[in-house]
Amino acid sequence: MRMRAPRVRNPERTKEAILDAAERLFAERGYEATSLSEVGRAAGVSRGTPSYFYGSKADLYRAVLERCFGEVRQAVRAGRERAAASGQSPEVVLEGAVSDYFDFLVARPNFLRLLEREALSGSVLPDRAAQVETGREALAALAAELGLDPSPAGDAAQLLLSIVALCWFPVVHARTLAPVLGIDLTTPEALERRKRHVIDLVLSGAHGRALAEPR
Repeated sequence: MRMRAPRVRNPERTKEAILDAAERLFAERGYEATSLSEVGRAAGVSRGTPSYFYGSKADLYRAVLERCFGEVRQAVRAGRERAAASGQSPEVVLEGAVSDYFDFLVARPNFLRLLEREALSGSVLPDRAAQVETGREALAALAAELGLDPSPAGDAAQLLLSIVALCWFPVVHARTLAPVLGIDLTTPEALERRKRHVIDLVLSGAHGRALAEPR
């Protein structure tokens, strides 16, 4: 029996509301503990609307992840275009990239929770094409802007992994490990101090690798 189309005034807005609700619930409860009917209720639509637009729960989960990684790619592309137009030194370009990524993670806590759940479960993310594309774009941007070896074993890959780790960990553990160490990471001012520290660490390490001047 074919599902009847739900009555919605703005289908695109409804789809975004469903993705927003699903992202939050998957991040807070996990995949198994979240149902499509709960997503519909959280999105303010009928229980059958998520299924109508996205099919199965697995398909909805995939759509949530694709949107998250799509936003990362957009941030990478915007940063690369800005760096290319600025004509600034490699140090300034790198500082801007680290700052942008740190701010992105702070603004998207559900993205972090989703990936942390995947990491803890030991599962492989569904449809890895979007994730692989995102990683390749970020690696290519870093290598091109800083004149580094773009191979998976090169300096650009190692630097990218370090940037991800240094930005990711304090944001994820702002309410777990950080308080144990007596570090407050719950205010904008504290996060700004932490971001500055991460930027200084990355620049210091990059100097040891002798950043190339723009070609």
